[in-house]
Amino acid sequence: MKHLTVITAAALMLAPATAIAVPHGKAGLWTITTTMKMANMPEMPPQVLEMMKKRGMPGMGEPTTSQICVAADAPSPDAVTQMQKQHGVNCTPHVLSQTATSATTEVACHGTMEGTGHSQISWRGDNHYEGSYSFKGSMRGHPQEYSTHYVGDWAKADCGA
Repeated sequence: MKHLTVITAAALMLAPATAIAVPHGKAGLWTITTTMKMANMPEMPPQVLEMMKKRGMPGMGEPTTSQICVAADAPSPDAVTQMQKQHGVNCTPHVLSQTATSATTEVACHGTMEGTGHSQISWRGDNHYEGSYSFKGSMRGHPQEYSTHYVGDWAKADCGA
């Protein structure tokens, strides 16, 4: 279970980095829905899945919805890179193509995480984005292959408390 938590944290850390690498959208409260699938994930016992659901964690392949506050001075790609390095993840993004409404990137990772990731993101105005991220490689010597699909919708300007 600890291994799954580390993998999930790394995946969630990398996917938003692709969205931040090419800023688009506006400050405020965003609703983000993410669905993650892992190709080589062993089947979890039913009691573990039940415990995860009781704690508000979805099963693999089920959508997770959360809200995040994006400040007007949102973190730069450098801040995301620093966060990754604190967790032993050293990934270098490279923008393959970029237009006013979309971007395609590739990321090469070394360190505790070795492999290559690919992402695609597209925006519909500054209120909505949708994208995907996939990674193939290894984490701490264990083969990893996963994909994430995410959708972000701006909810309101005020994030509240």
